Amino acid sequence: MRTLYIECNMGAAGDMLMSALYELLEDKQEFLNAMNGLGLPGVRLEAVGSATCGIAGTHMAVTVDGEEECEPDGNEHHHSHEEHFHAHPNGHFHASPGHIADLIDRMECLPEEVRKNARAVYDRIARAEAKAHGCPVGDVHFHEVGALDAVADVTGVCYAMYLLKPERIIVSPIHVGSGTVRCAHGIMPVPAPATANLLEGIPFYGGSVKGELCTPTGAALLAQFADEFGSMPVMKISGVGVGIGTKQFEQANCVRAFLGETRNDNAAERSGSAGGPNGTITELICNIDDMTPEALAYACGRILEAGALDAYTVAGTMKKGRPGHVLSVLCQPEEANRIARCILKETTTNGVRARRCEKYYLAPGMEKVQTRWGEARIKTAEGYGAFHVKPEYEDAAALARKAGISYREMAEEILRQREIRPDDDQRSRDVR
Repeated sequence: MRTLYIECNMGAAGDMLMSALYELLEDKQEFLNAMNGLGLPGVRLEAVGSATCGIAGTHMAVTVDGEEECEPDGNEHHHSHEEHFHAHPNGHFHASPGHIADLIDRMECLPEEVRKNARAVYDRIARAEAKAHGCPVGDVHFHEVGALDAVADVTGVCYAMYLLKPERIIVSPIHVGSGTVRCAHGIMPVPAPATANLLEGIPFYGGSVKGELCTPTGAALLAQFADEFGSMPVMKISGVGVGIGTKQFEQANCVRAFLGETRNDNAAERSGSAGGPNGTITELICNIDDMTPEALAYACGRILEAGALDAYTVAGTMKKGRPGHVLSVLCQPEEANRIARCILKETTTNGVRARRCEKYYLAPGMEKVQTRWGEARIKTAEGYGAFHVKPEYEDAAALARKAGISYREMAEEILRQREIRPDDDQRSRDVR
């Protein structure tokens, strides 16, 4: 399985994450060209070779009108973004969450998936800042320069993730630093209140390093993309990216990203010899008869953003013959308490049922084929004597638009280009 592991031994900031992912990209210049063509006023990105404690890497310099956002002592980005996300201090121009969303929506050169993730990251930050400062989300405003360089960081990470296309993202426990940090509201403890809100439910630690190591932007990006948090799995590495911070510490100030393949633990299932379940999963269920379809759809989206594996509704008849919906949410067993709290917060239900289920699943894989319009990925799934294949939707849709044909025709063409392996005749296929 194509896996991305992000090591946050010295926290995470948006520019450091972008720099680490940038080093893993095959076409680095294409990434820079796209980022410098976003239309952000005065914003420019430049990948600069750097080093920390003898470790070479990249620092992504994000400048606005030729200047890089800095702390008073000249250390860029490893400072509290609290000063960029605050409610109406005097004397500055501000951008509301709506303004930032408009900026992102106008980046039509980026795929919709990238813009969607960028908006979701900013939604997380705005909610965390509003909670920290005790104000409505609509009153949170972003400082103009800080907003612009942070937008570049966020969209850059989202775009790099899109290009790398990991199937699984694991993040180490996050080192947040210790002591205090000075921001627009005064001196605050580390982690800053907004960062602490963003890291709710995520493993992090303080340590002896003084200063803010994890910024709200970094925390929001990790919360958005991580499938799980923990130690590095056994991996066959194909690349290592090192994102360098500018502030000097006694230890290497960097984020490292490892891209490679992890072995599915269920080798027997892949060979088709398994006869039992692959593991367990928790199903959370509740009945809802007093939410509009729009509100329920929004709630499902928020539950998925919180880390649920799936969330779906089925129409049903509730008490007294009222029409309603049964909401089912799937999650990892260790995430059940946190996801259940999210359901109670985002929906009108007063109770959630939980049950532990055994699950059977086919081991996922990925193949690539070349069509005359470009490369396309094909998802595979194998085990229990079954073998399923289907084109990756985003790839097929993009090529269909490029070729001016229907999605169905492109999907069929992609599958035609797939090389039939000698053992495929021994498998059952489900082409969907």
